[in-house]
Amino acid sequence: MFLAEETASIDWKALLDIIINWCTTTGIKLVIGLIFLFIIFKITNVLTKKLYRHLQRKQADETLSRVGTQAIRVVIKLVALICFVGYIGIETASITALIASAGVSVGLALQGSLSNFAGGIIIIAMRPFRIGDKITTNGESGTVEDIHMFYTVLVTPDNKVVHVPNGSLANNVIVNTSIKETRRVEVVMSIAYDADLNQATDVINEVCRANALIFTDPEPFVGIREYAGSSVDLNIRVWCNNKDYWTVHNYLMVEIKKAFDEHQIEIPFNQLEVAIKNKE
Repeated sequence: MFLAEETASIDWKALLDIIINWCTTTGIKLVIGLIFLFIIFKITNVLTKKLYRHLQRKQADETLSRVGTQAIRVVIKLVALICFVGYIGIETASITALIASAGVSVGLALQGSLSNFAGGIIIIAMRPFRIGDKITTNGESGTVEDIHMFYTVLVTPDNKVVHVPNGSLANNVIVNTSIKETRRVEVVMSIAYDADLNQATDVINEVCRANALIFTDPEPFVGIREYAGSSVDLNIRVWCNNKDYWTVHNYLMVEIKKAFDEHQIEIPFNQLEVAIKNKE
């Protein structure tokens, strides 16, 4: 009984000595390391923000400026974290070996994420689009708001935010409507078969000449697109500045209809005729 009680007793003085020794050695190093880690993180954030603003003032490429500063911030913080781990006495070699051994299994589990990461590198290197460009891909259309290493952020015309994985972006068709300064506007208008084709063409050309946003070189084109079941479909193609695309498109749709009404050029539409047969 006496031996059991002696074994179960705790040497509080020895435990206190251990705690004091840890606080005066490893504990102080841990606190100092955390303080320096916090300072380095804050300085990194401040410097990368200043670098980004400096690149903006120099009118550097927005995509490279934003993604580049983000990458610099992550690398510096990662190096600081590794230095912190080594400073407080943890063997970095063992951590590296552990990460390497876990890398294979993690890589298999994160195949999609690694594909998105590789796609992000391809997008940043090849730059099929930049921040601010209007693109269409994977059935989604919008303005590129930001490019991250794993996904790209699009804002749709109705102000919805779409996150598109970079892996699918890098391996699918991307339609970029913002690269070229000029753009062709194409609309289709229909006239009746008994309408005067030459008159309709002259009216459309007059509407095009009345708008200064529409280029005269290349000159507007009006031609027959199709002989439909109840109408002759006319194809109207004009060129304008990229930023004026939707303004010109709406102008043609509205003003050609007004001009057709003014010159009594019929735009056919489906009609249903009902005949009532009287048996008497």
